[in-house]
Amino acid sequence: MNSIREIAADKAYERGIGLNQEELLEVLNTPEDQLKELLELAHQTRLRWCGDGVEVEGIISLKTGGCPEDCHFCSQSGLFESPVRAVTLDIAELVEAAKQTEKTGATEFCIVAAVKSPDERLLDQVAQAVAAILAEVDINISASLGTLTREKAQRLREMGVHRYNHNLETARSFFPNVVTTHTWEERQETLDNVRAEGMEVCSGGIIGLGETLEQRAEFAAQLAAVDPKEVPMNFLDPRPGTPFAQRPLVPVGEALRAVAAFRLAMPSTTLRFAGGTELVLGDDGTEAGLLGGINAVIAGNYLTTLGRPAERDLDIIEKIRVL
Repeated sequence: MNSIREIAADKAYERGIGLNQEELLEVLNTPEDQLKELLELAHQTRLRWCGDGVEVEGIISLKTGGCPEDCHFCSQSGLFESPVRAVTLDIAELVEAAKQTEKTGATEFCIVAAVKSPDERLLDQVAQAVAAILAEVDINISASLGTLTREKAQRLREMGVHRYNHNLETARSFFPNVVTTHTWEERQETLDNVRAEGMEVCSGGIIGLGETLEQRAEFAAQLAAVDPKEVPMNFLDPRPGTPFAQRPLVPVGEALRAVAAFRLAMPSTTLRFAGGTELVLGDDGTEAGLLGGINAVIAGNYLTTLGRPAERDLDIIEKIRVL
């Protein structure tokens, strides 16, 4: 019987076919003494199907806090006693943030709002922001504004938004333990609407919400079935005042196995380190992830938490280029 590394080498590396849920569970259970070889296989798969480039993205919140949803990990929910309070940015601030993002070498700038779905006022703000940014900054614009109807997706595409993020967050079977104010299926419907309107689909989630390894494998397989252009990999950063405030951090080895599993599930997808990376992995673990399947990062800060200074992210990327 072939080992999981032999199966992965044949399917993911040689043929660019993602592993199935059962195979991904084996990857997530890889013994410690085989982790280095697993990460090398994931890295070589990334190089073969994505090339050696590392994509950099900046992210900014147009509207922070006051969200009506109850995502148990999120300090932006207005339902929890978290320190985050509602704040909005004006257009000039967004343009300046896009300019600073471009200076890091980033090719992507994502506008985010903490809402269930964009209303007319927010869509008008986004339209103004996109027009102002594109007039002054040479950068691709993506957005993350909650659930979308087909009509709202069309309007965003016509504004010039080329990629839309809406995370599935976790496995379908575990989702009700994380969110109760909407369903996993609603999120999937938004991704269907995004794709139908010709925008690139960006969807990922958070590792360490309390899911089992079986559910983590389920999640990777479900994301692969969505076929996203980009998958942001977040690791839980327990936020004060949220229901998940006391959950433990994901151990480093477990986090790196998840990186490898997601790469072997989606050989040609842009796999991006996002929130919680610096907390869970530190600089050394981030470097290991970039040599273990990751090919994109969010540089600098996130929405409600501090990341590494963008310069340190860029230094790590430069370091792996010469290894």
